[in-house]
Amino acid sequence: MSDDGGGFRWTVVVLTCQHKDSVYSFQRELELRQQCGSLSPGSLLLTVQDRQEPLGSGGATLNALLVAAEHLSSRAGHTVVTADVLDEAHILILHSGRDFPWSSCSRAFCWLPAPERPDQRVQAPVCCLDLLLDRLGTQICSGSPPGVWVCSTDMILSIPPDFSLSWDGFSGVRVLALPGDASYAANHGVYLSDQQGRVRDIVYRGTQEQILQAVMHDGKVPLVSGPVFFSRSVSEKLLQTHVTPPLDGCTYLGLDSGAPPIKVSLFLDLLKCLCSDLTQDQFVTEDRAGCSSPVGPEGATVRRSRTELWRVLRGETISLAYVPGGRYDYLTLSGKHHVERLCCDWTNRNTLSHIQSESSVDDGGRVINSVLEGDVTVRTGAVVQHCHLQGPLEVPSGCLLSGLQLMTSQCVGLLELADDIIIQGHRIEVGRLKLSVYTVTGAQDNLELSSDDSSASFLNQRWSLFFSRTGIQPEELWVRGEGRSLLEARLFPVLLPRGGAVGLDGGVGWLLGGVGCLRRWREAWRLSLKEVMSLTCQEAELRWREELLFLAGRRRVTDALRSRTDVCLLPCFRAAVLGGQQGALLETLDSIAAGSGKQGAESGAELGVASRCLSCIADVLVCMAGGRGGLRSGPAANEAWSSAYFLLEEGDLRGGVKALATQRADWLSRPDLLVRAARHYEGAGQVLLRQAVMSSQRFISIGQGEVPPLEEWQEVECPARLDLAGGWSDTPPVAFEHGGSVTNVSVKVDGRRPIGARARRIRKPRLLLVSHTGGRGGVSTETVCDVLDDLRDHCQPHAPGALLKAVCVCSGLVSLSSQHALGDQLMQRWGGGVELHSWSVLPTGSGLGTSSILAGALLAAVYRCTVLYLEQILTTGGGWQDQVGGLVGGVKVGRSRASLPLQVEVERLTPPDDFLVSLELHLLLVYTGKTRLARNLLQDVVRSWYSRLPSMVQNVQQLVANSEECVRACSEGSLSRLGGCLDRSWQQKKLMAPGCEPASVRTMMEALRPLVLGQSLAGAGGGGFLYLLTREPRQREAVLQVLNNTPGLGDYSVHSVELDMDGITVLS
Repeated sequence: MSDDGGGFRWTVVVLTCQHKDSVYSFQRELELRQQCGSLSPGSLLLTVQDRQEPLGSGGATLNALLVAAEHLSSRAGHTVVTADVLDEAHILILHSGRDFPWSSCSRAFCWLPAPERPDQRVQAPVCCLDLLLDRLGTQICSGSPPGVWVCSTDMILSIPPDFSLSWDGFSGVRVLALPGDASYAANHGVYLSDQQGRVRDIVYRGTQEQILQAVMHDGKVPLVSGPVFFSRSVSEKLLQTHVTPPLDGCTYLGLDSGAPPIKVSLFLDLLKCLCSDLTQDQFVTEDRAGCSSPVGPEGATVRRSRTELWRVLRGETISLAYVPGGRYDYLTLSGKHHVERLCCDWTNRNTLSHIQSESSVDDGGRVINSVLEGDVTVRTGAVVQHCHLQGPLEVPSGCLLSGLQLMTSQCVGLLELADDIIIQGHRIEVGRLKLSVYTVTGAQDNLELSSDDSSASFLNQRWSLFFSRTGIQPEELWVRGEGRSLLEARLFPVLLPRGGAVGLDGGVGWLLGGVGCLRRWREAWRLSLKEVMSLTCQEAELRWREELLFLAGRRRVTDALRSRTDVCLLPCFRAAVLGGQQGALLETLDSIAAGSGKQGAESGAELGVASRCLSCIADVLVCMAGGRGGLRSGPAANEAWSSAYFLLEEGDLRGGVKALATQRADWLSRPDLLVRAARHYEGAGQVLLRQAVMSSQRFISIGQGEVPPLEEWQEVECPARLDLAGGWSDTPPVAFEHGGSVTNVSVKVDGRRPIGARARRIRKPRLLLVSHTGGRGGVSTETVCDVLDDLRDHCQPHAPGALLKAVCVCSGLVSLSSQHALGDQLMQRWGGGVELHSWSVLPTGSGLGTSSILAGALLAAVYRCTVLYLEQILTTGGGWQDQVGGLVGGVKVGRSRASLPLQVEVERLTPPDDFLVSLELHLLLVYTGKTRLARNLLQDVVRSWYSRLPSMVQNVQQLVANSEECVRACSEGSLSRLGGCLDRSWQQKKLMAPGCEPASVRTMMEALRPLVLGQSLAGAGGGGFLYLLTREPRQREAVLQVLNNTPGLGDYSVHSVELDMDGITVLS
């Protein structure tokens, strides 16, 4: 199925329908498909009621073409219908056809158990109409010239993937034919064609001899299969008929002008008059099955209409396009065939349903758009569609339950159903009276067979057995003179004179042998299945299906979030918004996010779920904005949301979620407000994410050593880190929802450790925070904190001294929640103030883990160590690999399990000594001259992960696998395999964060490719350092030469790399 407008841009799509009440509901269905992307955005969508019986498919086609041309003419500014609008128009006319007993909304909207596609943007059902649109748009109509395609929606076409049509030199009319057996064709139509593919005749329900004349080279016969194409010139001739009596009787203009209706067949009238074997006399005068008779009361009108068709259309060519290997499946009235079709042609057991007990549904059972609560057993070969049921109950093999509400569950559960029983609930409308009526048939019953026939049955038993068991008399079912088929039998009670509407138990239940009595059955107003179909309110039926779809969707969302599964929920969110169900969806997400409701008792796992929920709410708000309202990423510190943030920070999850929802209500009126609200929900999610990560503190032991003397410096320095493979898998929430693995190495840059920090106690009770850029002796920025309020912006990464402030807060140096002033706290705990210095010789955004490693160095300098918590305090949302890389020396792998609290386990690798020497000789760093802000990339990655985009989930799995392959490559001493890991890592990083590869960096990497075994930008990418694993040792000069000869690279530099086996080092 396609999401790109069906692969073909229709100018107009017209859907004809039999009932007046279908027009608006079917129009909405078309518009929903356009919004979902299966119809192109620019297509004009029209739903047209057939004029009236007897019209026929040909008359419906002429009327639909007139309506399409009239709308196009109006669009073009004309005041009358003109054929000029057909010049560049691609028009599709679809006929929904007659009522279908097994789908209350016609065959066109009969749901099929097709699997959801991983790339599907909007969750939506697949109906016969959708399959047809896809086949037409992507395989059949591609490349066709302007003209009119006509097709019925009462069949399923299967087209081989390599099939294509050539339109070179085409003119006239083309019909599509799929292969079938000669035995099947006995009750169908076939095309007779010559060697050049020109159609000689159309034979409907022909003799065996006639059918065998049509056999093709593959031994099959070309069935009359639906799609017909009329070229632009032929379309104009068809349009002329609306002013040509008596053919004008097919159109609504004829109706408004008083012209009598006339039945015209698409195949046996419009197309047959083009067939080369027919003479005019044969065409005009022969009696054809399925057509109006040229003799009798209406004979003269029929002959005149055929004569006009001959005059208008004769001379145009009609050619056959045969599809070998294709398959044609007409949706007959056979219940047995339909149940088998749903169970055998597709393998999807659960289609857009919520099944509480999945194990109760056999592999061969089918549940379509339903909600099944409790123990509802669906046996192999059974189908439940559009039902809300509660167990215990069992659906035996061959049965079909359709359209049943929750209140019918007990009755169905008490019935001892046999195999092959079909029970349906229908929503009918009689005048202003809206009722539910229930019907039951046997899947093996022939609906059209007269009860007098020896093979006729009801509930899969002979009528005589049914009459004997119930006491019902045949004359109670059929009025004298009417047909005596099951379709016309008034079996189904609807209303009792004094008892109101008849439920499932009082009607269907009694017919199946349950409670009830013949007297009440006789008292009731009853309908036949045919009458039920004609009275069905299709708007109500579609609304019921939609209610179930969204209810099941909300329950699937709940299951996915609470069980923390990798299911992409965006298609469900988009569908809910398109269907106007965003309110109920938001309430569901609020409820999940609020958790158990015990203040302060939230586990890390519960906070992780809540954080994802808040991100999902942000997704819904952005869907509601409809692509307007500005960029998704942006600030999230509006004062209006502060009270909700405060509650979350204080650990009141339920109160915080409720406050967010209250505030949200004021931000729903405009797209820009919706997007801004989404940003604040993501910000709130970051608060919860940080708290979830804080659960890792249980693995951290903080000892209290001897307090050093005043003015004595405690100084440490650290190496940088190169992430060899697995980067991004360490990032919360990926690290604890999927599990992470990162292989990296500690390095000195240009012979020295580039990162350092020192701390000392000072006499004055204040915090003196000094950060140096360009190294220890570089430019310094001093921040003084005299009061607690000076520290409150420690969560803002760009605030002055933010990193050092965060260290002071999360190390326990001071407490922001304390009632004591900052100076009092410092004097009481430390006997004075604290002075902190930090420095790095690496540029901002280097990709070498500078800020996180620096945080570890600062914490070490004040005898504290809660490193991962620190980075989350800073709200950069970063992961744990930087700290592992810079604080633990050598080559190592860090791993985290898919659970909370988050625990990182580090394994130091022991590669062969000669490998470490060789690695050092083959590694180089190139500063690209480009800086990057990882926070923007990080927001997109976390957002995509929370949405569980299938590509994201797959890539994370590959990140972890590549890290483990990197472990093996290093442990076994293979530089070439390590190079492959670096290249894969870079490709995976680009998938994680599209846009992380600047054009100049791409140029640089392409230029260096001949020199390297592998290469990657360090960290998140977007700029910073590029690290190279060269093919030959000591390639600094060769790399410089290549870069110097490559234009457009900017201010780059090349740096040496030395492995650091010690990690963080205390100098004093």
